Amino acid sequence: MSNEKSVLRWGGLAGILGGVLFILTIVILVGFVQGVVSIARFPDVRAAVTLGDAIYLVADMMWVVLFLGLYRALRGTSLAPALFGTGLSLVGLVVYAVGALPPVALAPISNLYHAPGASPADQATLALLWQGIQGVFNETDTVGFVTMSVGLIVLGLAMLRTPAFGKVFGGLSVALGAAQALGISLFSVDSASFAPFGILAFIIFPIVFGWKLYNLTRATGKR
Repeated sequence: MSNEKSVLRWGGLAGILGGVLFILTIVILVGFVQGVVSIARFPDVRAAVTLGDAIYLVADMMWVVLFLGLYRALRGTSLAPALFGTGLSLVGLVVYAVGALPPVALAPISNLYHAPGASPADQATLALLWQGIQGVFNETDTVGFVTMSVGLIVLGLAMLRTPAFGKVFGGLSVALGAAQALGISLFSVDSASFAPFGILAFIIFPIVFGWKLYNLTRATGKR
């Protein structure tokens, strides 16, 4: 029982922290970057972008702990959907993690673009290369988002059969996953219109379900 409470507590706290860290990422990117990061302005915002992306990567790690905690809480009553929903969600997080630090790939391109002696033709070529690399990151974000959205739906089905979560949390997880899947089908991840769906995925879900996991340890301790 003590080990189980520890898993749930870690998962819950990690989820809450992951949501808070993503809020911090938004604050940094909106407050200091302010807009699309083009190759021409990258040197001016490089530090802020790198810091924001690094915090996002840490948040991604926290979500891994959250999903493992959810699996532990759900497997006793609904093993199959708990296992498959967790697996799909973790695959989505892995894809997110792969694209979490774009400056690693983009900084060398920017350095060549701004190097003394770079001709207009060279800069035009490097700008196209920059766009191509950015497109790869957009693609990984899209795949990660779709995979995790399906994972949330399947986890919600597991919650519906688990008394500790019930219809409220199970229905919420299904609704969030379905809304995110709809959002990605209507808007691309690099569109401002997609922002509300990103908030559902990266702020509301980890904080709400992280808090739920943490409360489960308190309820268990009262028995």
